[in-house]
Amino acid sequence: MDCVVSVEGLRKSYGERERLHGISFEVHAGEILGFLGTNGAGKTTTIEVLEGYRPYNGGTVSVLGVDPARATRSWRNRIGLVLQECELDPVYTVRETVSIFARYFRHPTNVEATIEAVGLSAKIHDRVGQLSGGQKRRLDVAVGLVGDPEILFLDEPTTGLDPLARREMWTMIEGLRAAGKTIFLTTHYMDEAQHLADRIIILRAGQIAAAGTADELSATLGYRATVSLDAGPGLDVDQVGTALGRALGASGSAVHFTSQDVQADLTTLLDWARDHDVQLTNLQVVQPSLDEVFVRLAGDAAGEPEEAGR
Repeated sequence: MDCVVSVEGLRKSYGERERLHGISFEVHAGEILGFLGTNGAGKTTTIEVLEGYRPYNGGTVSVLGVDPARATRSWRNRIGLVLQECELDPVYTVRETVSIFARYFRHPTNVEATIEAVGLSAKIHDRVGQLSGGQKRRLDVAVGLVGDPEILFLDEPTTGLDPLARREMWTMIEGLRAAGKTIFLTTHYMDEAQHLADRIIILRAGQIAAAGTADELSATLGYRATVSLDAGPGLDVDQVGTALGRALGASGSAVHFTSQDVQADLTTLLDWARDHDVQLTNLQVVQPSLDEVFVRLAGDAAGEPEEAGR
């Protein structure tokens, strides 16, 4: 798999205070990498280094084969940016805004097609100041895409959006991945990272605390899925516990157990129910959430606010 971003031993200091302590990671072509961390963990500093907006003090950084600290205009034509806060001129229309930014690139995409890709065709002649918050954020993404970038940096793309607008943004981001775009995503929403990211990096006080898929991170911490079902007629809790090799807990009219191998345990449970002619009701499997992993790894390591400003 092609490596789009390669970071080795990245260090960044502000005065005598080191903010990034030699972090290393890669981003592969066509994937969404979720980059998570509490405020002050170093997320903004890292993304600004990758975008070429902030110098660094140690290590090596390569984005599309180029050191961002020595970026050229040709390199900037290959990346797309959606900043955490964008202030587009409210008097221009959607089409005018995207057209203005298209002129900065050597090989821009078709303006109308880009607007359609972010779901704003119906608003193409509306002024920016008339758009809703979710529509403005879609326009931010259109501006980031109009240069046809090979990698798109999405910095907190759904902050401040209502639940429906967030889900619509997720669908759009998934469409970008399906189109082959590589996406570097920072977010404070754990459900967003769990839903969108192919891999996740959790940054803690300037160091990488964990990296992997959401399931891999949960497994690393020993988190288990919870299986629950109603204690209906014929369900002998002791017999089921013996078959599973562990005791079942009870909560009201339901029983439950934890599992590190859900498929094997469900097979055992269903085989027992078939052999004893028992109908299982309200059978549910709840996987550990990324929130639990994040709180465990990064929850008590909030640093001081990062120096930022782009």
